[in-house]
Amino acid sequence: MRTGVERGNALDPRAAAGPGAPCGWLALPLGRYSLTRNNVADRLRSIRSMLLLARTPKAWPRLCQLGVPALPRSPGSKALPVTRQLWSRQGQPQGPGLRARLMITALIGAGLGGAWLAMKAEKERGQHQRRTAALRQAAVGQGDFSLLDHRGQARCKADFRGQWVLLYFGFTHCPDICPDELEKLVRAVRLLEADPGLPPVQPVFITVDPERDDVAAMARYVQDFHPRLLGLTGSLEQVAQVSRSYRVYYSAGPKDEDQDYIVDHSVAIYLLSPDGLFTDYYGRAQSAEQVAASVRRHMAAFRSVLQ
Repeated sequence: MRTGVERGNALDPRAAAGPGAPCGWLALPLGRYSLTRNNVADRLRSIRSMLLLARTPKAWPRLCQLGVPALPRSPGSKALPVTRQLWSRQGQPQGPGLRARLMITALIGAGLGGAWLAMKAEKERGQHQRRTAALRQAAVGQGDFSLLDHRGQARCKADFRGQWVLLYFGFTHCPDICPDELEKLVRAVRLLEADPGLPPVQPVFITVDPERDDVAAMARYVQDFHPRLLGLTGSLEQVAQVSRSYRVYYSAGPKDEDQDYIVDHSVAIYLLSPDGLFTDYYGRAQSAEQVAASVRRHMAAFRSVLQ
């Protein structure tokens, strides 16, 4: 009389069950058995528990470490692998997908980029503060002045209080430098005017050649640049006073046979804050775009010291 399961052909000839049977295959021994009913039931429950455990992904790495329970068999019996895989290759734990990796990389890159921009902004802010402090120590533009505008009205420094001012010193007979610098100044003003959120900037032109640049000459000259460009002139002493205040060098050259002459002078555009204080200056190397960008930064950082 035979008990258990009759011997049969291997269901999968690639592997033979035994102590070295690969994880993922159940090795059920077949042959002649002399078992009790309770023993067989206990072994079957153990196998069923392993199958249920395999449904939990977290348990898969540990499952390979468990020994496969085997039913007692008679000597010489053979064990055949049963073709039920505990989990498929597709069910093995996988790492982050391509989309998740790209998202993580993007987040890391954004974080690094933000940190770099913050460091750059902090560096520029520190440089701006140091430059502002150094310019204030230069004591440029101290004191008041009294001049006439191109309409014949008296003007003093207090008239520009509460306004941002771009100021240039030159003369109307200048062949090239003064027209170029005034064009740059006016272009910077127009760039700032294009932003309605910014306060207006007053362009001002002060002559260093008051002998020829009277009120009428200044009126003819400034109309070619900007409708709000204000031309200022005065006596020799008045012009000398305001020039010294802003440390502007100028010197008239020799006259030719037509009594014409060139005035040699320093070239710079000055920025005055609404407090009337000298805030920055721009040489010939700066473009109108750079001037406008600098004025924007000063406007953003401005805090009145007179209130």
